[in-house]
Amino acid sequence: MKSNQNYLHKFQSVSEFHKMFGLAKPEHPLVSFIRLEDMTLPAEGLSENMILDFYKIAYKDTIGRAKYGQHQYDFGEGGLVFTAPGQVFEKPKNNKSKGFIILLHPDFLLSYPLAKKIKQYGFFSYSTDEALQVSEKEKETLFSVFKIIDEELKSRTDDFSQDVVISQLELLLNYSRRYYKRQFITYKAVNDHLIEKFDKILDHYFNNDEELQNGMPTVQHLADQLNVSASYLSDMLRSLTGLNTQQHIHNRFIETAKEILSITDMSVSEIAYHMGFEYPQSFTRLFKSKTNQTPLEFRKSFN
Repeated sequence: MKSNQNYLHKFQSVSEFHKMFGLAKPEHPLVSFIRLEDMTLPAEGLSENMILDFYKIAYKDTIGRAKYGQHQYDFGEGGLVFTAPGQVFEKPKNNKSKGFIILLHPDFLLSYPLAKKIKQYGFFSYSTDEALQVSEKEKETLFSVFKIIDEELKSRTDDFSQDVVISQLELLLNYSRRYYKRQFITYKAVNDHLIEKFDKILDHYFNNDEELQNGMPTVQHLADQLNVSASYLSDMLRSLTGLNTQQHIHNRFIETAKEILSITDMSVSEIAYHMGFEYPQSFTRLFKSKTNQTPLEFRKSFN
């Protein structure tokens, strides 16, 4: 028999989620609006970790302590947490919080532009520690959207019901994107610390021959070093610097490559191998895509 600690409880349908948490049958098989206080935690049969085959947007009136990098911050106010299909998260510890959950199966979006667009909202890949903290004014705006979705799902279904719900979902996501950008600025001191540490990690990596020979660092590697999710790191950097994580990595790569080209006699092939490229052509192609010059053209113009 499997231990609840060692396996994932996978919910394949919205109805299955309702049944597990003691809720009435959903009004629609592919989308649901749930009040947290209506949920009942099952006494048994639910593992510590869960995974859904659908999107989850949850507002809780208390988020508590959120983690940014290696620092904890006590926000106290409520916030939004977004979960994409296939993302693992812990089961609720209690049902004392108040708030709402929207469950959204990808099939509900089929034939609508949002089906593709929803994948562009990076916050669906953020961790719970990177929840969206909302002000009272922002909460009023979000609650008005939640109310429309709830009322539409409970009203008689007609030819326009799905259009209305999807338009409100897109409005909710766009507001969330705006508020996350505000949050990056609001917590600028926190994020400045992350950026400073990010720069130090990049400096160490590109100045360490042993690490450099493994190739350029991945976005995930840097995010792991900073104890944040990869999506949060890229969105935060883009918001505050105009460049995402990959662009920062490439810029540092170009700086390092230019330095080696200008102060050493190493051949282009030697430099490529030194910087972790298996094929010199790949190094040359990337260098030219970022500088509009080949490595040899740069060296010649520099000299």
